[in-house]
Amino acid sequence: MAELLLDSHIRVWVFLPIVVITFLVGVVRHYVSILLSSQKKVELQQVQDSQVMIRSRCLRENGKYLPKQSFVMRRHFFNNEETGYFKTQRRPPVSQNPITDPSLMTDMLKGNVTNVVPMIMIGGWINWMFSGFVTTKVPFPLTLRFKPMLQRGVELASLDASWVSSASWYFLNVFGLRSIYTLVLGENNAADQARHLQDQMSGAAMAMPPDPKAAFKAEWEALEIYDHQWALSNVENELMEMLGPPTDTLYHQSKSD
Repeated sequence: MAELLLDSHIRVWVFLPIVVITFLVGVVRHYVSILLSSQKKVELQQVQDSQVMIRSRCLRENGKYLPKQSFVMRRHFFNNEETGYFKTQRRPPVSQNPITDPSLMTDMLKGNVTNVVPMIMIGGWINWMFSGFVTTKVPFPLTLRFKPMLQRGVELASLDASWVSSASWYFLNVFGLRSIYTLVLGENNAADQARHLQDQMSGAAMAMPPDPKAAFKAEWEALEIYDHQWALSNVENELMEMLGPPTDTLYHQSKSD
């Protein structure tokens, strides 16, 4: 493998400009996404059902810290055959196809315009503007299988696989500036390209609303078979063992000695 010595001007005119351009494009994409985002309508009934499901799940996960009577009272509120929430609440089956929802299709189009299109355009411009440059080298050896990923646009068989081309350096910045975006723009920012791609991959599954009737039935069965075992039944003895004997007992023992 050929060993290279990079010119210092590459750092100033290629390496750092790609980092700055990628960061600024992410910041602009974040604010454009905020301007184009639409207020999603949330129905009160859906919020109520989701909160009830969260309460029931917390009861199953943390019910061992409640006395038996307290746990039974809370389960009675959910699972009673006549007055229980999961038995009395009737929800119509979900029949709406989210693919035909115009608002959903509009949001998908806005997401593609603000995320996919800028990445393709800026990536093509950087590949044309800085074509053929080797920008940096990773500080550990790599096998030849990494050459197509790290040396896109530089076709040299004798070049070590640890060197990174300008086009590959751009894509590494696109998916590697997540911490910087979180620090500058906040936790839930629209500049995180990796999170956007994850949302797109799971968009079909997330778009389909759950069936409340099936969810209520599953949660009712989970509460019914839950075996309550109070975890604090012997807490007094355990605390006494941890704290040791009372001070007055130690005082009487010292006087008797």
